[in-house]
This record gives sequence, C-alpha cells and structure tokens, in this order.
Amino acid sequence: MKKILTFLLAFLFCVLNPVSCFATNEDNEKGSKTIDETAKSSILMCMDTGDIIYENNAYEHCSPASVTKIMGILLFLEALDNGKISLDSEVTASETAVSKGGSQIWLEVGETMTVDELLKAVIVASANDACTALGEFLAGSDSSFVNMMNDRAKELGLKNSNFENCTGLDDTTENHYSCAYDLAVIASEVMKHDIIKDYSTIWLDHLRNGKTELNNTNKLVNKYNGITGLKTGTTSNAGFCLCATAERDGMNLVAVVLGCKTSDERFKSATNLLDYGFANYQLIDPQIDSSQIKPVSVKLGIEKELQPHYDNLEKIMVKKGSGEISYKYEIDDAITAPVSKGEKVGRIIIYSGDKEIKTLILSANKDIDKIDYSYIFKKLLCNI
Repeated sequence: MKKILTFLLAFLFCVLNPVSCFATNEDNEKGSKTIDETAKSSILMCMDTGDIIYENNAYEHCSPASVTKIMGILLFLEALDNGKISLDSEVTASETAVSKGGSQIWLEVGETMTVDELLKAVIVASANDACTALGEFLAGSDSSFVNMMNDRAKELGLKNSNFENCTGLDDTTENHYSCAYDLAVIASEVMKHDIIKDYSTIWLDHLRNGKTELNNTNKLVNKYNGITGLKTGTTSNAGFCLCATAERDGMNLVAVVLGCKTSDERFKSATNLLDYGFANYQLIDPQIDSSQIKPVSVKLGIEKELQPHYDNLEKIMVKKGSGEISYKYEIDDAITAPVSKGEKVGRIIIYSGDKEIKTLILSANKDIDKIDYSYIFKKLLCNI
C-alpha cells in the first residue's frame, strides 16, 4: 500500500509540475533560458558552422568591457598574416598608451617592446596600455585604430557593435557597445588564426626578463578540458563578461556571457554552455554518393549535357541521437539552353532522422550557348 501511495503522489506531483518533471528537447533549444540564468546576455555558437545552439538576449546592446579587445586582436592577427607587422617588430610606447588605466603592464613613455610581447600582454593579462600601443603601431593613432575596428565589424556584417576605444574601458564612453552574437562572430574569426592559441592558452608567463608576471585572467585555461581561449572583461558598468572558446572531438564552440554579477558566475555560465554543446551536438562530414549525380541533358544547346556541380562540402552540426544521416537527390532531367555557369539544376537534401538539416545546391559547371543559325552554318562548313 505504501508503494502504491508513493507512486500516486509522485504521479500527481509530476502532473501538477510538468516542467520540472518532464524535460523535453525543446527546453534547451536556442531562446530557452534553462541552461544559463545568470548572464544578462549570452550565446553558444559552433564556430565551425556558425550554428547557434543557444541564445539569451544575444542581440542586446551591452558594454563588453575588455572583451572589446578581441576585435583589436583580430586586426593584429590579420596584420601579421598579411605581413604589415611581424612578431619581432619593435613598438614604442606613447603618452596615450601609457595613460590608459585599468589592467596594464605599466609601460613607460619611450619604452620599447616587440609585437610578440605586447600581444601576449593583451591576450593573457588584458593590458590596456599594450593594446593601445599595438593599435597605434598598426593604424598610426589610437583613434584611427578604433575606426579600423568599427570598419572591420561592418565588413563582418555586424549590426550591433560600436567601439569608442580599443580597451573596453567604459567609465567615460557614451556609445560603446556590442552584443553576445557579434562577439561570438568576432571570436570565430580570431580562432581561425592558429597562432592565437600560442597566447590564449598561456596560464603563467612573464615580460621584462621575469620582472613583470602575466597571469591569465581566463581561469578556464587552467580548468576546462579543451579550452582554447579567449577573453575576459570586467567593469562596474558591464559586470563580469567572458568569451570562452573550446574544442573537443574536432568541434569548436564559443560561449559568450555578458553582465554576470560575479566572476565565478561568468565562468560557471560559460562552462554550463560549453558542456551542454559538447554533450548534445557533434560534427559530421557529409558523404555524397557521386554516382547519384547524373548528367543533365541540355536542350537546344551546342553541348548536349552538363555535369551538376556543388561547392566544397563543409562539416554539418547535428544533435546527437537525432537519427541516421540520409540523402535525397533531386536533379533536373533536362534544361534548355542557353545555360549560365552556376545556374541551379538540382539539389541534395541531407536529413538527420526525419529532419532536414542541410540543402546543397547543384549547379551548371559551365556556360552553354544555344544553337543558332550561325552555329549551324559553321558546322555545315566544317563538314564540307
């Protein structure tokens, strides 16, 4: 009898409280707030595909504090790639750089350091003076570098970011903001540069022959399995912020949390987001059966058929346990000339279980002109 009563009570409790008893997959879809409750704004994105796994107020304008620096870091890395600067280039500290408050390595006016040393100071220790010195070195002045940051944001298609400085200091700014989504996109661009991990995974290091110690402000570097970066930020206006990147089993995720109340909350929130992503999602390589992609007949064309073409395949993110991957090939039997290269002639639909997860467009691999009288006349002449 006790067992029966216990069962009945448990059943009634679940009926009256269905959300707490029966968690569905939809509870953790993007837009839900069941994963991370502490951040004012947050997002979890797959950097390999751009898929958003989770979001909460991800487009809200927030002060990003020193997470601002990831845009500057991106510009530094791109300048290294195109040869505009090098790691051993020497940078001389200006009065503007030295005057920056907050986190710093206490540069003195006229002091020189290499790009490598200053980049390490920016990424590991979030040094405002080092970031400003590098920005001036790259762009010519602090203000010109900020313009570069805003221009690069526009190039990336980001609509919810505006930077007034390169440091993230917001005590005197009037219109300095970004959002979790924009910062995740910037971080994804940063992590395309493998050299970043040489800096972002450092836990302890030093400058000035050991006289200046650098301790990574991202505590997950010393704790989280697979962590690859990237940047913390804290001000009284912004709260505690973090952009955390990690890689496991070939999948790269970025979690951005803004406006947490404590430092521990930001690390816990980012950890929860990353854990959820790695536990529930994976990347797959599409396996296209080329024998299924038959040539398409070309009516009235100077060539009788064309071979459908598709762009290079990228990995696809799928939810674990969502079902077997299958493919549906839809290809036109014929197309009428003239045909333009890139013209759609079919598609391949990829499913995970019964859910469509990707569509690959099949297109003409070249231009094919229509037969006309001049073409017929030339052919006749050739056969005489």
